[in-house]
Amino acid sequence: MDRSHYLEALEKTGVLPKLAAFNPHVVGTPPLGLDIPTSDIDVVCFAPDADAFACAIWNAFSTQANFRMWQKIKLDRPVVASFAAAGWTIELFGQASPISEQYGWRHFIVEQRLLALGGDIFRAAVMARRNNGMKTEPAFAAVLGLDGDPYQALLSLEGCLDMELTALLKDQGFS
Repeated sequence: MDRSHYLEALEKTGVLPKLAAFNPHVVGTPPLGLDIPTSDIDVVCFAPDADAFACAIWNAFSTQANFRMWQKIKLDRPVVASFAAAGWTIELFGQASPISEQYGWRHFIVEQRLLALGGDIFRAAVMARRNNGMKTEPAFAAVLGLDGDPYQALLSLEGCLDMELTALLKDQGFS
C-alpha cells in the first residue's frame, strides 16, 4: 500500500475524533517535516483513567492491522497502542499527565522552535542525521553539540528564550 500524507492517514482512521475525549495531539517527525520511510505517527493523549482510554482504543482500533496495546510499568502506567493504516504505523500514547507535561509533547515543542529559528540549513543537518538512522532527539542533540542524554538535553532547552536558542544555533554554525 502506498503511504499517504500523515494527515490523510489520521483522517482515514478517524484517530483524532475517536479520541477527542482524551485531548489528542499529534507529535513527532511527520508534523515537523522530519519523517523518513520508517517514521510512525505519534498521538499523545491525556488519559487520567487508563481503563477508559484502553477501552476507547480497543473499541475504535482493535480491528486495524497489526493492532497491539500494552501498559507500561511506570508510576502513572501509561497505555500505548499501535496499528497499521494508510501505509503508516500509528502509535497512541495515553498518560495521566496533562499534554503540556508529557515528554513527547515537550520534546516536540522544543524541536518545533529550533526548526523555526534554525532555518533550512539546520533542518537539513537534522534530516541528514535522521537519514543515517538516528532517532529524532539524538539527531537534534548531535547537530546542536549537546552532551549527555539527548532526551534530557533537549528538555533542558525548553525554558530558553528564542534569543538563547538562536545563540546556540549560531554557536553551531546555523545563523
